[in-house]
Amino acid sequence: MIGRVRGKAAGVGLAALLALACGDLLTSAPDPGDTLDGPLDGLTAPEMSAFLRGDEEFARRFAPSTGLGPIFNDVACAACHSADGRGRPGNALARIGSPADGFLAGLGGPQIQDKAIQGAIPEEIPPGVPVSLRLPPPVFGVGLIEAIPEATILALADPDDADGDGISGRANLVTPPGWVPATEPGSGPGPRVGRFGRKAQTTSLLQQTVEAYLQDMGITSDFLPDENRNPLAGPAADAADLVLDPEVPASTVFAVVNYIRLLAPPAPGPMTPARQRGATVFSDIGCAKCHVPVLQTGPNPVRALSNRPVPMYSDLLLHDMGEALADDRPDGGASGREWRTPPLWGLRLMRQFLNGEAFLLHDGRARTIEEAILLHGGEARRSRDLFAGLVAADRAALLDFVGSR
Repeated sequence: MIGRVRGKAAGVGLAALLALACGDLLTSAPDPGDTLDGPLDGLTAPEMSAFLRGDEEFARRFAPSTGLGPIFNDVACAACHSADGRGRPGNALARIGSPADGFLAGLGGPQIQDKAIQGAIPEEIPPGVPVSLRLPPPVFGVGLIEAIPEATILALADPDDADGDGISGRANLVTPPGWVPATEPGSGPGPRVGRFGRKAQTTSLLQQTVEAYLQDMGITSDFLPDENRNPLAGPAADAADLVLDPEVPASTVFAVVNYIRLLAPPAPGPMTPARQRGATVFSDIGCAKCHVPVLQTGPNPVRALSNRPVPMYSDLLLHDMGEALADDRPDGGASGREWRTPPLWGLRLMRQFLNGEAFLLHDGRARTIEEAILLHGGEARRSRDLFAGLVAADRAALLDFVGSR
């Protein structure tokens, strides 16, 4: 990643010099809107410096000598998020049990760490325990999501379906952990609107990052300084990790938080007449009731995040998606049938960063947009059935539109 960071910081100057010397021999760099790891427009020089520092930390590969493990899922933040975009089934995280069934208290936590450093023992899924596979979500655009006021999200909720349209989205109201500083968005002593995670179970980017360090890589921090251990492995396996805790300071965690906070979402494709028709059909059959095209950020100390439209096609609310997509695992206030409406931005580029493949829905089971739509149920059943009944031209237009976001 150091090379990648230097490429971002110094590559522009180097490319200019080479272009003068080589002329037509060089290919052009991709447009900013065609990448998943570019910064927001309008960053100040200090903000850009912080972005580059966090970029380096995001791709830092840990080893046993630098704190990896003793049990873990992968060796770097970037290892799970392909080019800062969607994950693959190979790096899906297995979440098990629930806080209500007592499993978490005795058997090592909500996530199975299937790898271990030498001398330690990886976890295995115990027989009969419910498992929910979760693909790592994209990290681009999350700063914009964080900057949307809670009131904007709550205004979209209709938990009792007062308007009778069959859609009853609601916010996942969760209490942030006490170690999230009061200066961080999403902190506070009382319930706050969850907006991150497949079930909107996390309120802040800081919590998301700290828990990813610990759960995914086995890296302790000033916020969570105790190792995540396999309770069935015994003390000999625990002793395999020789690095003193905490293994990264708060400054490193904040560097990564700043990096993902300042990541720009990719631009959508051009709006052709066919896509305009698809957008109309998308709205007509009710998709836009949950996949709300645009929300708005509020005032923000980072000018690039302040009072900006956020065209992500999500309401950030929980919806009952039916039995076919149920994982029977609650998260915060979310039930085993509920999922946060996933943003659609970035679909245009997903195959470019996944070796030509697509992995959609929370567990990647859908390989095409059409397949993902047809798996919708619950509150989305009516829209799914209307989609299935579309004439071929309208169906193709809708799929082209969604795939261009």
